[in-house]
Amino acid sequence: MPNDVAQNASVLLAFRAENVRSFRDEMEFSMLATALAEPRFVREVGWREGGHPLRVLPVAGLFGANASGKSNVLKAMGDMSGYVLHSFRRGNPTGGVQRWPFRLDNEAAQRPSRYEIDIVLNGVRHEYGFVLDDERIIEEWAMRYPRGRAALLFSRTGDKVEVGSAERARTHAVANLLRPNALFLSTAASANHPLLLPLYDWFGRNLLVADSDTRSFRQLLTAVHMRNPAQRERILSLLHAADLSIKDVKMDLDEFDDAVRMLAEQQDGQDVAFADPRFVFESVTCSLVHRGANHDVELATDEESLGTLIWLGLVGPVIEVLARGSVLLADEIEASLHPALVAQLVRLFQEPLTNPNRAQLIFNSHDTTIMGDSHEDRLVGRDQIWFTEKLDDGSTRLYPLVDLDPRKHEAIAKRYLEGRYGATPILSSREFDRVGELIATPD
Repeated sequence: MPNDVAQNASVLLAFRAENVRSFRDEMEFSMLATALAEPRFVREVGWREGGHPLRVLPVAGLFGANASGKSNVLKAMGDMSGYVLHSFRRGNPTGGVQRWPFRLDNEAAQRPSRYEIDIVLNGVRHEYGFVLDDERIIEEWAMRYPRGRAALLFSRTGDKVEVGSAERARTHAVANLLRPNALFLSTAASANHPLLLPLYDWFGRNLLVADSDTRSFRQLLTAVHMRNPAQRERILSLLHAADLSIKDVKMDLDEFDDAVRMLAEQQDGQDVAFADPRFVFESVTCSLVHRGANHDVELATDEESLGTLIWLGLVGPVIEVLARGSVLLADEIEASLHPALVAQLVRLFQEPLTNPNRAQLIFNSHDTTIMGDSHEDRLVGRDQIWFTEKLDDGSTRLYPLVDLDPRKHEAIAKRYLEGRYGATPILSSREFDRVGELIATPD
């Protein structure tokens, strides 16, 4: 049965970057379905007036050896979001641009970095990107496709800005506020530009990186959401589903209110001592209420297992992303979590019943059970699997499984572990044996 077409959805279509973190050369990542897609996983999304819908995927998984660059795919997306959200408000006018070029090549370290993204925003396809170096924004552009043809929102080269036909006066006014090291989109949002604010807001709601650095912040986010009765019921359902015996999540409201004030000061530029909101929120005390044999027991987070804390830090963002139809970036999704729990998390995004708003999950993992060894037991389709491989020069190559033309009933997990697709570690048994010899040798 064909999927219902979402006419006003907002989804990620593709992301490209060059000279960013471990990606020296251009890399491209896509959430568009291919001819190998599993029909049950495909979502159809309208992208222009009267056009055929796009076939979009709700989930994609990145697999590869340790230090091959899996996390850097997610970090690069998070970097782009950070530039958009903060380059005007937090950027030092004379401080240049903080960036992460490929540093294992002296020539590459001096070259500019490039970020591009394709999205559907409220039913209209948009393209946005920029090029920057250590000192300034070199290029920046944004286009939309309301009727299938490109309509320019703005195009920037250095300090010169070309504007489209809509909202010309407002766009020119924003150009007068522009700094060399601030993005035009970030600057426009500070001036409440009506045409560009929705694009800026998309970054504010999407590309949330869930990794070890943000775990404390995400645990608090879960507790904050539980102040809303509807969200509370959804979060408790996921906590109960994980069989963790958790009845409630509590936090100190006074500490929370103080943290919110501190964060507001930071965002207004009145207090720049905190480089990241998570350091503000770590001052807030959270505890979990467990169901005991005779009575409930309240435990501090430092008394909980790592798996419990990881799940606690995931359920709040997951509920928020599913409700908004946003994009969640999960780093090492299986860390300290049982494979059955990971499987259920992936299914939350794959199934239309639990993901009616077309939210998207992009994750990296070493858990090959997610790939499956038969068509029937796959959690992800063939075009939802991506690989990262570390090359001899230290750079990362990103490529999809579909480039290798896997058969429908191929034992993907088994063939991956056998090294048939690449992206697996080359381990030296000889070096491991040598460690044993060194240990046995007296000092």
